[in-house]
Amino acid sequence: MPMSGSPDAFCRVWEPPPISSSHECRKGDRRSMDTYPVSESRAAASRGGALLLTSAIVAALGSFLFGFDTAVISGTTQALRGVYSLSDNLLGFTVASALIGTLFGAPLVGRPSDRWGRRPVLAVLGVLYFVSAVGCAFAWDWYSLLIFRWIGGVAVGGASVVSPVYVTEIAPARRRGLLVAVSQLNIVVGILVAYFSNYFVAYVLGAEHPNAWRWMFGIEAAPALLFLAASLAIPESPRWLVKKGHLAKAEDVLTRFGHEAPRREVKEIVQSLGSETAGVRERLFQRRYLKPLLLAGMIAAFNQLDGINAVIYYTADIFSMAGADKAGALMQSVIVGLTNLVMTIVAMLLIDRCGRKMLLLVGSITFVFSHALAAWVFYTHAQGWIVMAAMMGIVGSHAYSQGAVVWVIINELLPNAIRAAGSAVICSLIWLLNIAVSWSF
Repeated sequence: MPMSGSPDAFCRVWEPPPISSSHECRKGDRRSMDTYPVSESRAAASRGGALLLTSAIVAALGSFLFGFDTAVISGTTQALRGVYSLSDNLLGFTVASALIGTLFGAPLVGRPSDRWGRRPVLAVLGVLYFVSAVGCAFAWDWYSLLIFRWIGGVAVGGASVVSPVYVTEIAPARRRGLLVAVSQLNIVVGILVAYFSNYFVAYVLGAEHPNAWRWMFGIEAAPALLFLAASLAIPESPRWLVKKGHLAKAEDVLTRFGHEAPRREVKEIVQSLGSETAGVRERLFQRRYLKPLLLAGMIAAFNQLDGINAVIYYTADIFSMAGADKAGALMQSVIVGLTNLVMTIVAMLLIDRCGRKMLLLVGSITFVFSHALAAWVFYTHAQGWIVMAAMMGIVGSHAYSQGAVVWVIINELLPNAIRAAGSAVICSLIWLLNIAVSWSF
């Protein structure tokens, strides 16, 4: 989601200062990085590429924890129902409690990340993820569990905004699409690892162990601590530095990231920030924007109303209803998570070649067929392997169509003048429908 803000007034007329000593050659040559010998330029580019990739991976850990935090509850629902004597309605609310937190996290991170920077906000999100994991593991009653799940949801909502923004702002244009895609792919990886983690805990402790569900929640503390520590070690976003008037620091960061012409890029950032300031803010709800808003809203709504998140959150329950024991249900969840990952990668390879509409059409057909197959299996009590095929079909169909295409289409449908505001409204709609589906399933 685009971050708003205005550059300092002097940024509009800024001219690059003389090369600082940090850009000098070893022997006192005051040439810029762009005039270094080829061997030195290549070495600098290689080091910069490594730092860029490392920083992108660190930011993508926020997306990984996003996926992990939302999916880990899948392995705990049966235990929670027994430990806290939860009805179906209360269990649904327990699952939805983290999603309610996302409604607060997503809008709350905007101003802090603009005021203090992307890096400190990423670190704070790491703290929230850690507190949520440890709190859920040691929850003393149902209400404390709800509070800590809500805290995790706040982190999820914040990470859904800040992680892709940071990656977008540090990446060169030629690598931006790939690195942002990797950040989004990490959500799917997080879901898969959460499923595998749940299975691993059940395998080590035993599926019926009274504290297995606590370990399932608590394991998230390890990657959360890694995310916290690593986010403090990466450079700040160069765009944010320019926005705050730290032009020399921004140029230095771009140089460290291996950008080919850091000084020119700083000037381009200044110009783009000036354009944002000079731009006239359009009113969102007016007649000429009604059609793109409705189309984008309907696509976003169907993205949630197809029930995919109910499958993600209740995978183990679904397989248990089909006759699998607890360990078997968790193992089958891993297979579903792997299907999700593979088909997401397939979508990344096909989205530009086949087009967004084709993926949506094909995915919708296979999705309907898979849902119908699942309904038939539970109605006729058919063999369990057919349930697995149906679940793989549902998740795989969503992954290579709606899951991969929805935000691409939404951003392409919304005109530039209302894209930021429109995306915010549609993002809120997605989270609200996600809550409704997960609570009512």
